[in-house]
Amino acid sequence: MAEQPEQAEQPEQAEQPEKAEKAAEKDQPDPPDKQHRPEPTDELVVTRHVVHAADGTELRYTATCGRMVLRREEHRDDTFDGHQPKAEVFLTAYTLDATEPRSRPVTFAFNGGPGSSSVWLHLGLLGPRRVLSGDVGALTPPPYDLVDNPHTLLAGSDLVFVDPVSTGYSRPTKGEKSKNFHGFTADLESVGEVIRLWITRHGRWLSPKYLCGESYGTLRAAGLARRLQEEYGLNLNGLMLISTVLDMGLLRGNGHNDHPYVMFLPTYAALAHYHGLHGDRPLRDLLDEAEAYAARDYPWALSRGARLTAAERAEAVAKLASLTSLSEDYLDRVNLRIDPGRFFAELLRGRRLTIGRLDGRFTGWADDYGREALDPWADPSMDAIRGPYTAAFNHYVRGELGFASDLPYEILSRATNSAWSYKEFEGETVTVADKLAVAMRANPYLRVYVGCGYQDGATPYFAAQHTAAHLAIPEELRGNVEFAYYPAGHMMYVHEPSRIEQSAHLARFVEPVG
Repeated sequence: MAEQPEQAEQPEQAEQPEKAEKAAEKDQPDPPDKQHRPEPTDELVVTRHVVHAADGTELRYTATCGRMVLRREEHRDDTFDGHQPKAEVFLTAYTLDATEPRSRPVTFAFNGGPGSSSVWLHLGLLGPRRVLSGDVGALTPPPYDLVDNPHTLLAGSDLVFVDPVSTGYSRPTKGEKSKNFHGFTADLESVGEVIRLWITRHGRWLSPKYLCGESYGTLRAAGLARRLQEEYGLNLNGLMLISTVLDMGLLRGNGHNDHPYVMFLPTYAALAHYHGLHGDRPLRDLLDEAEAYAARDYPWALSRGARLTAAERAEAVAKLASLTSLSEDYLDRVNLRIDPGRFFAELLRGRRLTIGRLDGRFTGWADDYGREALDPWADPSMDAIRGPYTAAFNHYVRGELGFASDLPYEILSRATNSAWSYKEFEGETVTVADKLAVAMRANPYLRVYVGCGYQDGATPYFAAQHTAAHLAIPEELRGNVEFAYYPAGHMMYVHEPSRIEQSAHLARFVEPVG
């Protein structure tokens, strides 16, 4: 017992040097890289323009272009410690002049990747200016050009194009890690914060609100529909989903998941048809047959595995050959399962051509025609359009919108794509179909447009149909989902007739209901 006072004194004595060290550290000046560091602020440029809509209406609008600072709330010891900058997000907003904001819809648009900027929707379909990139067989040579877009969605809705962190000119602030933004939930948080801030600062809480996403951007849009409800009580009027993927389990096949092979089959038939391998047979007739087989007999044949009899296997091989135009020998060797990368390499191998993943109408050359499959990044359709969109935007942002930066505008970041985290789905399928269903049940006025390209080898239209049919929503809400189909690929608006038709569909979609 006599030793207890000494034991009680030992911790106090041990703490004294630590307290002295901390006090000394507190008195030390900040390291040089933290001294005089300017606080990042919004960097926005405002310009005014005019474009004439397809009906001759003059649209006078304001363009606001630049970077918005995102901040996080800091708390230390349960005490608010301010808002610390975490990222600078690049956006371009177009608002029609002399309009009543409350009744004026606003659409937030982004592409996918993940790792893609919003340039494709911006200069390809929705914005008041568009790039002249040409199309299959008539590509525009460099240095390319921009023209007015008389079919711009600006005629019916204000537009805000958002580049997620590490795309476009969007970057983390100094000291922040990029990986903190490169993931499913982190992405929803940052893009959702941009949307909330823009709506709040521009007094648009009572305006009709839409999201328009393409590819991974559709997964983002569906996830945001629910997140905006949960976090901010913000209900949307509609989602425009272009080249849709809401359930990645339908796109990535392996030895334990046969769904993707089924989902891609009608697209394979459409691609074979485009390249003249079905003669003069009507496309719709071919697709009806492919969809019927994919809906019933093909999944059954794959599910049988080794239980499939020789006669049943021969029948399945012959059917697949008739739909895809691949040889029966090849289909037997791949065990009835056609991987997309293999298909893009195999379909026109006899002509010494590969076909595009994003848009199978495009063809390209390879260095080795014995290669089994194409790398997803070796895509002749992306090769055809990346140059025109990159050149056009880099000119447009400085020369017409007045925003200057020496940063490279990240059109499509492969590094961001490869580093993307889906940790929230460990051991599970990456899907937001459940979130979209919850959002629709909570807000029965939420409408969904789904735009599909028949020649899209990245996000097959049959998979989008499958996902929509399995949404856990009541029967009375199924009419809130509408599909539109175009005879082109992932960026179907590269095809001029599809662009004009799709623009009309979206214009009707944002019109007031009732």
